[in-house]
Amino acid sequence: MILPRIRQLDEGAVNRIAAGEVVERPASAVKELVENALDARATRITIDIADGGRTLIRVTDDGHGIEATDLPLALSRHATSKIDGSNLLNIHSFGFRGEALPSLGAVGRLTITSRAAGADGAATIHVSGGRIDPVRPAALRSGTVVELRDLFHATPARLKFLKSERSEAMAIADVVRRLAMAEPGVAFTLRDLSDGSERQVFRADAAAERAARLAVILGRDFARNALAVDATRDGIRLTGHAGLPTFSRGNAVHQYLFVNGRPVRDRMLTGALRGAYADVLAKDRHAVAALFVTCDPVLVDCNVHPAKTEVRFRDAGIVRGLIVSGLRHALAEAGHRASTTVADATLGAMRPERPAMPIYQMDRPGPAARAAGYAAQMPGFSEAPSARVEPPSPGTPAEDGPLGAARAQLHENWIVAQTASGIVIVDQHAAHERLVYERLKAQMRDRGVAAQALLIPEIVEVGAEAAERLTALDLARLGLAVEPFGPGTVAIRETPAILGPVSAEALVRDILEEIEAEEEGDPLTLQSRLDAILSRMACHGSVRSGRRMTGPEMNALLREMEATPSSGQCNHGRPTYVELRLADIERLFGRT
Repeated sequence: MILPRIRQLDEGAVNRIAAGEVVERPASAVKELVENALDARATRITIDIADGGRTLIRVTDDGHGIEATDLPLALSRHATSKIDGSNLLNIHSFGFRGEALPSLGAVGRLTITSRAAGADGAATIHVSGGRIDPVRPAALRSGTVVELRDLFHATPARLKFLKSERSEAMAIADVVRRLAMAEPGVAFTLRDLSDGSERQVFRADAAAERAARLAVILGRDFARNALAVDATRDGIRLTGHAGLPTFSRGNAVHQYLFVNGRPVRDRMLTGALRGAYADVLAKDRHAVAALFVTCDPVLVDCNVHPAKTEVRFRDAGIVRGLIVSGLRHALAEAGHRASTTVADATLGAMRPERPAMPIYQMDRPGPAARAAGYAAQMPGFSEAPSARVEPPSPGTPAEDGPLGAARAQLHENWIVAQTASGIVIVDQHAAHERLVYERLKAQMRDRGVAAQALLIPEIVEVGAEAAERLTALDLARLGLAVEPFGPGTVAIRETPAILGPVSAEALVRDILEEIEAEEEGDPLTLQSRLDAILSRMACHGSVRSGRRMTGPEMNALLREMEATPSSGQCNHGRPTYVELRLADIERLFGRT
């Protein structure tokens, strides 16, 4: 057998291999070209595409441009103006590997036209399938225009792996949005020129504040329901905005993470984000957030992936802890606040069809007029019939509080409270479950959950494996005393005092379900595991649906919600209350 000899690949093959790593799809090409424009200090960038980027990608910027004599060098591998090669960890630019332009020229038809700042004129260079034409004079006022046509024409097999035109166009739009978030001081425009027409896909004018740019990209709902985040630890800073728990989504596509201004998709960062919300979101819900980690470049390696979408921190534990603590602090400061979209969703479900003919509106009558009207129309009633519950104590009206004063309880589950500007409907079980959970966590942090001894220990048969799991956990810290009691059986001698009389068997089986669910999913830290168990326990000590509450009890619940962090959602991430303003209610009845 004759062994093949080692040989040096030609430049064209090397560039096509590099293109396979750097340019996976049209969106990858857009990312590389826009990042070049940003590194050139551009303040306005326009991206034109056609056929999902297959037939045309054109990036126009007003940056400092490229000297005519440097254009051929820009198309050679590992040539860059962004680093000198002496320190690959101290990176302050988006691109630095020097592979993007030659890779694009190896798999498509690439034309670069540029005019350097202060130059007498512009110049252009063209490369197709790796063959470079001479530099020629061109007409351009300033900046650079990079035009890529017929992507992958030199490697047609790659075209078979691309998705539909719409999918590729959406991927390009996502890349542009992420870069626009990272650079709020730059104006971005994305246009689709397919079928000879021009359709503006995305536009964001230069903004002085990142919050304004996020509002443009993520929408007004996000701006209204996002919490500002700003935390620092060991020289690393976390800023950005994170959505309220009730402003969650069914997938993680609305999570935007940046490291030193670079958009990244990093498992450690997304895991930290998930961990920060673990206490307030159901397992199938995902937070909406745009978070920016800033640190000394020497503390992070952004050269671990050819496309630079992944990073590696020198001390990942510090960054993870910063994200978890920073987000939890912001969520705690939000108090009982729930997202405005909860009310919007409620109104959307309730809002009737708008009538074809306008309805005559009279002025809203005063209390005296309403009472007289009821007396005239409904004999036997001297005033409007009401399920009113008077405030528990005189003084400042409770309606002035964020959650108002309780006025009624409907179906022994829903508390209706009146506020200064509308009404609040509270799910009494969900709200109290959150309150009990927060009390349990506070007790465990301070001194351990207080326990109450059962007069007669409750014997529960759970099976040998489950019994071993239960007795292996330190449940005594949670106010639950569980001991082995024969094969596959445990004895419960104490339960948390805060829960009152509970079914010990139901409590233990719920804890076992939580442990099994945790083992099937992502592994949790000890603290997260204990919190998950406490969450299950809280359900057993909360006010049940169907229990009739007195006026003072309802108002006490509202006041405690106002003073308790995260009370706007239950332990499973569902909202605990809905607020409807008078204007919203009037719209439901066609009064506006």
